[in-house]
Amino acid sequence: MKFLGFIVVCLTGALLLYGTGDFSNWGDPNSPASLHLSNEYIERALEETQVPNLVTAVLADYRGFDTMFETAVIFCAGLACFLLLRDFREKKQRFYRHIPTGVILHVKNSKKVLPVGREFEHIDKDWVPSDLIIKTVCRILVPFIQIYAMYVVAHGDFSPGGGFQGGVIFGSSLILIAISYDLKILVRRIKEKVFGIFAAVGVLIYVGIAALCMPMGGNFLDYSKLAPLLPGDPHHVRALGMLGVEIGVGIAVTAVMVIIYINIVSEGRLEEGL
Repeated sequence: MKFLGFIVVCLTGALLLYGTGDFSNWGDPNSPASLHLSNEYIERALEETQVPNLVTAVLADYRGFDTMFETAVIFCAGLACFLLLRDFREKKQRFYRHIPTGVILHVKNSKKVLPVGREFEHIDKDWVPSDLIIKTVCRILVPFIQIYAMYVVAHGDFSPGGGFQGGVIFGSSLILIAISYDLKILVRRIKEKVFGIFAAVGVLIYVGIAALCMPMGGNFLDYSKLAPLLPGDPHHVRALGMLGVEIGVGIAVTAVMVIIYINIVSEGRLEEGL
């Protein structure tokens, strides 16, 4: 079976490489994309979408289907990581304190534990203290990182940014908590089930906004039909629709990032890892 899989991968790769022969050269001004699509987007994007950021207009509006399925792929990646790595077996952890020095030792999932004698005593702790300076600095940084992440998501239609970038930044702030404190601290404050729910909710927000356009008389992802539901300038409604889907993307990316991290570094046990 492994040999058969190797052959399939080689044949698929060869087919893809063969297909690249029909592509235009990189940066060719005479390519179909440069002659038709690029000019169309550059000339009409601001008028049609009211979004100054051309990249956001293309990704969330003209190419909205592709971005929606990219979000679905991220969700599936997090789900696959959870199903492959998650270990549901009961864990037994033991903590010992070295009496003369006060150093706490953590013995994880081992049948051989340190003997409780004159030098060691068993303690009932579910976390190992880390450096106070690191924890304090991270506590100060995390709120600012999260505020910046929300700024990136909210201003994605006016400047470089958006749901994917903001979601990665917000997710990194949560991972920073796990690194500076302990993985269990993060999981205790935000349950793994909550991350899974948010990952699905992010995708549903994108699909829901896109589907809501249909009963309003438009096509799937036709944000302009949401004007009766949104206050403000009706010409800016497409930009507001894009903001909504970017928020959904940001929520999904944040949750999936944390799900992948906590399962990889702890080998699915949700204990302290990397």
